[in-house]
Formats: sequence, C-alpha cells, structure tokens
Amino acid sequence: MIEHLTFTVEEWSVRETGLHLDTLAQTESVFALSNGHIGLRGNLDEGEPHGLPGTYLNSLYELRPLPYAEGGFAYPESGQTVINVTNGKLIRLLVDDEPFDVRYGELQGHERELDFRNGVLRRSVNWTSPAGRTVRVSSVRMVSFTQRAIVAISYEVEPLDAEVRVVVQSELVANEALPDQGKDPRVGAALASSLECEEHQAEGTTGLMLHHTRVSNLLVGAAMDHHIEGPPGMVVASESHPDVVRVSVTTRLKPGERLRIVKFIAYGWSSLRSRPAIHDQIIAALSTARLTGWDGLLAEQRAYLDDFWAGADVELEGDPEIQQAVRFALYHVLQAGSRAERRPIPAKGLTGPGYDGHAF
Repeated sequence: MIEHLTFTVEEWSVRETGLHLDTLAQTESVFALSNGHIGLRGNLDEGEPHGLPGTYLNSLYELRPLPYAEGGFAYPESGQTVINVTNGKLIRLLVDDEPFDVRYGELQGHERELDFRNGVLRRSVNWTSPAGRTVRVSSVRMVSFTQRAIVAISYEVEPLDAEVRVVVQSELVANEALPDQGKDPRVGAALASSLECEEHQAEGTTGLMLHHTRVSNLLVGAAMDHHIEGPPGMVVASESHPDVVRVSVTTRLKPGERLRIVKFIAYGWSSLRSRPAIHDQIIAALSTARLTGWDGLLAEQRAYLDDFWAGADVELEGDPEIQQAVRFALYHVLQAGSRAERRPIPAKGLTGPGYDGHAF
C-alpha cells in the first residue's frame, strides 16, 4: 500500500483521510471501480488535478504502428492498445464563479473510501473557495455488477457558512488530453484523439455521444441522464459538441439547503453492430437504470457482493492490516473479471492502460 498516514487500517474498506497530490496516480488505481466490462480510474469528480484520467471498456482498443529500424519476416506492423474512452464521471462545480479545485482555496477536509461490501467509492470534501465561501461536497460512485453497462454517481453540494450561487456541470468528454507516459514499455501508449464523432445530442437532463476509433474502426457510445433534487428556481441547460456533452444545473443555496444530482451513465461498443443498434442499446440500458433508481442500484450491488463474500471471503485473526490487504486483493480480482463474459481479463484489469491492456 501507499506509505502515508492518511490511509487507515479497516477490514472492509480502504479509507484515505487526506489528499496527497504527489500520489494521485497511485490512489487512482487503488480507488478504481470496475465490473470487468467497464473500468473507471479513481479520478476526482471534477477531473483535475489528476495522475492519469481513465475510462476503459473491456477489449475496446486502437491500433498503433510498430516501427522498426529494419523490418523482418513476420514482424507485426501494428499493436493493439486499450484506449481512454468517453469520460462520464466528470462533474464540475463552480461556487460563486470560483471553480472547485483542491489546489486552490483551502481544503478543510478530504476523505475517500472504497467499500468492499457495498461496492462503492465514497468521497467527502469540505472546501473554502478563494473568495471565502465554504461548501461540503459529497459523492458516491458505482460501477454496477448487476447492470454491466451502467455507472451511477450521487453528487451533493451544501453551503456551510453563507448563501452561495452554484453551478454543477455534468459532462461526457471524449479525447481527453493524457499526460506523457514516458518510455516504460509496461505503460500503454498514449493515443491522442483516437475517437472520431459520429453523433452527439443533448436535451433536458440527457446527453449522448457516439464515436468510432479512427484505425480499428470500433463503435463506442455513451449516454447520460440525471435525477436532480434542489430548491425551487433551479435552471437546467444542456449543450452538445463533437467531443463534449454537458448538462448544467444552476441554483442558489442557503446553509441547510443542498443540491443533489444522481447521474446515470450507460456504455456500449461493438465491432459488428450498427450505429442505430448501439444508440438503442445504451438508451435501453439507461432507461433500465432510471427505472431501478439509485437506491435500487445500491441494493442490487449489496446483494451481489453479499453473495460473493459468502463464498470467497478469507478471514484472518490477529492482523487487521493483512485482513484488509486480502479483501482488497479479492475485491479487485472480482472487479477485473466479474462481467468480462467471454472477454479476456487484462493484466491490470480495467484500472489503467498498463501493458497496453493485454492479457498474459
């Protein structure tokens, strides 16, 4: 584990009670969520700062050239690399025109917890903006084991000291800029702008994007919808562009009031099916998630994991740290392959692009 005192020893979770920007890349892997079909690195909700942004779909890849100083018989001309697909976990916040960013203002408290029994990543932040306004931001993120195409996020904002104007921007973003990964052969090649837009739309609280990979020609789609709770007078607006679809919620909040947004995201991809088929697939998955609701998804997730731990748990007496490590390892094994369904399990699961996403 990462050598920081902010990590506590707990038998059924990994909890971080502070934030260290120098270890973001590592904690994003620790707090990654996956069901074997979809994988999300544990990036912050607002997207920045980050170590490496990451949203992956099992077996969705791009081709990249493999140059040689001198070619030879049977040398492969291209390699396959897992790519960062449309990022649906982005939720940005502005407080009285100040963007919520942990690098600015004052961070009063920051906690994240990966819960092995409930299958969620929780985050709680108390933040004071450069202008002196303090808010509490809470989020719960889930990749569903029972509805394999679905990601769901509950996001709440509450002012603590004064009335504030808040804007929450929920986004789908394709072709994110990725940091240079250097020359380490174990790290996936960064492929810039590997997705080409075929369709984008936004209406009300919904948005959708369809892209294809430029060389491997795989079709991938992402759609989102929202359930919004807040004070009267909220303004909801949406917009779409080839690589960004955004739903914005604007309101004023007094201490004691809160804005809560539940975001449902659906993913789908295929090498064979048509664009209308992928379009209809992700819309259907999104409709099912909305019908189930946030509480229903949580209940399904807990029931799935209760069944898993009933047969897979390894109990150790006398050393809580080793107990935590064993359950953490078992949980990530489950995440790597639970809904892979006849697809290979990459060497690093769906926690990152290491080894280009290959299986060994």
